[in-house]
Amino acid sequence: MSAPRPFRVLGIETSCDETAAAVVQDGRTVLSDVVASQAGLHARYGGVVPEIASRMHVEAIVPVVAQALADAGTTLADLDGIAVTRGPGLIGALLVGVSAAKGLASVSGLPMVGVHHIAGHIAANFLSSPDLEPPFVCLVASGGHSHIALVRGPGRFEVLARTRDDAAGEAFDKIARAMGLGYPGGPAIDREAEGGRPDAYAYPRMDLGGGSLDFSFSGVKTHALNLLNRLAMQAGPGADVWASVSRRDFAASFQAAVADALVTHVFEALERAGLRTLALAGGVSANRELRRRCMERADREGVALHVPPLRLCTDNAAMIAAAGTPLLLAGMRDGPDLNADASWELDEAGLVNLP
Repeated sequence: MSAPRPFRVLGIETSCDETAAAVVQDGRTVLSDVVASQAGLHARYGGVVPEIASRMHVEAIVPVVAQALADAGTTLADLDGIAVTRGPGLIGALLVGVSAAKGLASVSGLPMVGVHHIAGHIAANFLSSPDLEPPFVCLVASGGHSHIALVRGPGRFEVLARTRDDAAGEAFDKIARAMGLGYPGGPAIDREAEGGRPDAYAYPRMDLGGGSLDFSFSGVKTHALNLLNRLAMQAGPGADVWASVSRRDFAASFQAAVADALVTHVFEALERAGLRTLALAGGVSANRELRRRCMERADREGVALHVPPLRLCTDNAAMIAAAGTPLLLAGMRDGPDLNADASWELDEAGLVNLP
């Protein structure tokens, strides 16, 4: 009996400032993974400029897709489907990827499916841990998202918690900018915090009441900004606040407050779900303090922890292809009327909508 034919999917991701394309086989094996980042361009503005991001996506999308196919040693004729990020994200950036996917599907006759960006981050764990099987709990923390999801199967998930205001990565970006560390803020604060004292400054821990697992990072962000203003006033007009205050301690204390909230809530979610398998996903999951705290607690409580490599934590198209594979195999199809949705909720995506 011959082995089943491999199922190959082209993934396209343009939700923010990375133009990415990848080919993934059977939802678990990466054959190619190409990312054209705009981070250096947007750094001069202190954050992503949507119009510039859209224009750069237009310039990069065709060569990036061509490179992904070449690196995988495939053509469109060798593929079984196309998966593209439909949302959430920057609407102009999303439209570039969706338009490219629709064009490729039209000329090739391949089936196409729109994928939720957070579902992609969750699916990155299937690429880095091919033996990982649901159910498990996944913490998704990035520049625009802070979610806890119960993953019941590929493409099947239940949202247990989400942010009510700023996402963790957004808070990192804003405080890094205020500290003069530049963009992107997460990696900048991570580097600056090395060697700093995480207990140098006391930060409030959020409690939304009613047993909620939701996140809120606006309070800790505001506390950091107010603290920074007080330190600047103490230093005096025109003085460099960091001449008398340890920037490493400030960064380490803020980072610890954010990481503590994420870890506390996701392990509580794990306990409530009665599961012993935890996965991390999203750009903030690359944060060393968050990883360290998760590993220490997982070891202490006998929890199996899965953390993708750094390349799969940030935005990429391999995760989109992996997330789209079970949807395509289940017969889900999107037609030429597929449109981007900048505010698409995770609850509305996937194979089933769980309560």
